[in-house]
Amino acid sequence: MARLEILRLDNNGKEIDLVVHVNGKPIDIAAETTLAQLLLQLEITTRHVAVELNLEIVPFENHAKCELHDGDKLEVVTLVGGG
Repeated sequence: MARLEILRLDNNGKEIDLVVHVNGKPIDIAAETTLAQLLLQLEITTRHVAVELNLEIVPFENHAKCELHDGDKLEVVTLVGGG
């Protein structure tokens, strides 16, 4: 039996590998993207960030080795100082 493969394309016709949801917004990412890479892509460069991945907190030390998967749901909160 033949396998049906569905390709997802962005507005420029480029194939989309994965879609994750960050704070409810869909984001297209490449396969094998880590959480640290996604944060850089989103221009979140501070260490003062809390990330929840599929309802579990991901410690900062694990961001670089945490590989994302299609359909993952993330909540990202940056900490802001003030008084």
